[in-house]
Amino acid sequence: MSLNYYLGCPQWQHPRWKSILGAPERQPLALYAQTFNTVEGNTTFYSLPDPRQSERWRQQVPDHFRFAFKFPRQISHDAQLANCAQETSRFMHAMQPLMDVCGPFMLQLSAQFSASQLDSLWRFLDALPEYLAIAVEVRHPDFFAKGESERQLNRGLLERRMSRVCFDSRALFSALPDDEATREAQRKKPRLPVHILDPVECPMVRFIGHPQLEKNTEFLRPWATKMSQWLAQGKHPYFFVHMPDIGDALQLTQLWHELINEVSPVAGAWSLPPKAEQPQQGLF
Repeated sequence: MSLNYYLGCPQWQHPRWKSILGAPERQPLALYAQTFNTVEGNTTFYSLPDPRQSERWRQQVPDHFRFAFKFPRQISHDAQLANCAQETSRFMHAMQPLMDVCGPFMLQLSAQFSASQLDSLWRFLDALPEYLAIAVEVRHPDFFAKGESERQLNRGLLERRMSRVCFDSRALFSALPDDEATREAQRKKPRLPVHILDPVECPMVRFIGHPQLEKNTEFLRPWATKMSQWLAQGKHPYFFVHMPDIGDALQLTQLWHELINEVSPVAGAWSLPPKAEQPQQGLF
């Protein structure tokens, strides 16, 4: 693998991936990390690993791999960033064995976290260790109205050299909800405008795909152009690929990288193991 950006999925294992990634007798994370160079750390949103588990994860990934762990929901959702110093310290302790392979930590705020709470966001971020890279995902309509609330958010993040996660669910919501996986994804995922905070070192995009693989091309092409621009500027972007049925995500990563290679001479060489490129029955 010689990617010049970070490409990954929201998790590192799925039953259908074993036959695609090969060597199913290996640990799922080690197997995944042979093909991808990053992963969303959704696991920490729900529960913390103990340091011994973190050490085992560290042993399974190469030095160039990057985790993008989420802050626990007790911090971001339950406490709404208030009076959570103890929980934050516990999270940092659990992550310590992995710090050398941690990319930006994702702070995913709830749809109820509004512009009136921005002071809480700044206090929380300013109390974190300076060496941490942070990417903030907002979901409240205040931050997508192109008004003063959004300008305050963007200014505050830029002053702190932090990223704003771009959550792109347009492809997902362009699909007819005619299967259970798509209906469930459309129920759970937010439907928000696509807003990008450009002048950051590590832009982060979370792309939620259409269940029919080929229909994602029109939504991915603009991202390939934007990614090419970021790479030409020397940035280190992250691109995470989701699908309504996450078992289909690997095929979408292949389609995505083929598109970016058409427009960027510096994206790098990457592909799934050869057998993954064969048509997958039941994909559509």
